[in-house]
Amino acid sequence: MNRLTGKSCVVTGGGAGIGAAIAARLAAEGAQVAVGDIDGDAAGRVTQQLRERGSDAFAVQVDVSVPAQVSDLVSAAAERFGRLTTIVNNAGVAVPGSVEDISENDWDRVLAVNLKGVWAGMRYAVPHLRSAGGGSIVNMASAQALVGFPGWAGYAATKGAIVALTQQAAVEYGPEQIRVNCLAPGTIMTPLNEQIFRTAPDPQALIEDWNSAHALQRFGESDEVASAAAFLVSDDSSFVTGTCLRVDGGLSILGPTGRAN
Repeated sequence: MNRLTGKSCVVTGGGAGIGAAIAARLAAEGAQVAVGDIDGDAAGRVTQQLRERGSDAFAVQVDVSVPAQVSDLVSAAAERFGRLTTIVNNAGVAVPGSVEDISENDWDRVLAVNLKGVWAGMRYAVPHLRSAGGGSIVNMASAQALVGFPGWAGYAATKGAIVALTQQAAVEYGPEQIRVNCLAPGTIMTPLNEQIFRTAPDPQALIEDWNSAHALQRFGESDEVASAAAFLVSDDSSFVTGTCLRVDGGLSILGPTGRAN
């Protein structure tokens, strides 16, 4: 299936986990892909894999909390591909802490990466999408934007703000045929979560506990989020904008303390 042929995309945080899966899915469906990540080696490995499969892809090391670097990434993609039709603002960090516990430095870091990075991605992509006659922006929110989880004040604040910012931008740029949507994943089996399980006193008990918080009784996989991202990038979602698409296995309908059994 090549429904993304002719699309040229930037994916931030594309060096691992959900971002790498999104980059791979977009490329597999025919898109040209610029993979941005703070870990340049990781972005390079993902890009090499895409090239080996015949895709037009390249990697850029980028810290999305530095707007000038985001601008350079977007400009490089537009120059390399001739135009830019899509940006997936996926890069993010997860720093725990309640309102009382999180340090000022950690609070500032979470906002700088998760929220400022999304703003910068949109800011620098919009002129290129406008020149292309329209396009798609996909921002990465979280189920934590929709329900409260103890101990994640900064993370939840940024993800909730992303939902609001997505809606605002969708209204702002809709007349120019620029669609802006976001994804709200539940618990996804990423390298970060795998590390949490490896270091838990009872990994199996923790896995079972987290599974039971989802109506589907299981974790999600990065590829499942990538499928939703590909839909929002594609013309199959041509009349979809300003939405927050839950990809959470029913987590947000149960809530963080709810259980399906």
